[in-house]
Amino acid sequence: MIIITTKVHEYLLETLSEKGFEYEYLPTIQYQQLIEKIDRATGLVVATHIPIDKNLIDKAIQLKWIGRLGSGMEHIDVAYAQQKNILCVSSPEGNCVAVAEHALGLLLSLMRNIHKSANEVKNYSWLREQNRGFELSGKTIGIIGYGNTGKAFANLLTSFGVTILAHDKYKKDFGNQYVKESTLSQIMENADVVSFHLPLTDETLHYANQDFFNSLKKNPYIINTSRGQVIDTISLITSLKNNQILGTALDVLENENITELSEQQKASFDYLISQSNVIITPHIAGYSKEAAFKMCKVLLEKLNIS
Repeated sequence: MIIITTKVHEYLLETLSEKGFEYEYLPTIQYQQLIEKIDRATGLVVATHIPIDKNLIDKAIQLKWIGRLGSGMEHIDVAYAQQKNILCVSSPEGNCVAVAEHALGLLLSLMRNIHKSANEVKNYSWLREQNRGFELSGKTIGIIGYGNTGKAFANLLTSFGVTILAHDKYKKDFGNQYVKESTLSQIMENADVVSFHLPLTDETLHYANQDFFNSLKKNPYIINTSRGQVIDTISLITSLKNNQILGTALDVLENENITELSEQQKASFDYLISQSNVIITPHIAGYSKEAAFKMCKVLLEKLNIS
């Protein structure tokens, strides 16, 4: 029995049926409900809304694999699952293009004041000179994290006539004619744009803190389509107020449950949404129609079910 805990493309359900697998499609299931069913499961398809912790894994006495739709495994205790001989796979190859396109869209909107001026026009304000923006061509783009999404973002940028500096602590010799493998210091010194493509780990929690922003030599735009906790929100706001950065576009937040924010989080959120050089989208970078299919296809291939 395979338990599917998130909304999936019909391709996944059709393929499971064709291959003779039994499944329960429960896209709204919550943690406690899953606990009550998990002892029957041999496979588990998840997104991010349910933590797959030791307690749940201990009760999953028949579980053979966990399939994560998308990238980022921080909500799964992968090490413990592997101790129990449970295979853990994700599918970042399926939505990396969607994330990259969204990051590019956010960047262009920031640099050319697209979102700002469009909102002004809705209020019958036709401001041209005040919305004179910057061209992407000729700029230096710093990519921090060169996994699937970082690489996909770089691929999109190659036609814009930019210099691409990419840094990844765990990858070497990935540079090419378009991408310069770089140190973090080189990005800090030269980047007009810094885009984050990092997983959330103990190392990357608040990776962009006040020391990070203070080390920037230019006043870059900051793009984050990875995980909200990669950026310390308070430090980001301080940097905006001090004009250390020209603007920011965030598809992710430290707390994305915006109806249940702490007092400090609400003050930070209210400040960000009031700024014309800030764009926030609701964690939709990887949510394209095509990605929904491709993530399922990748996952099934990795599980040898396709």
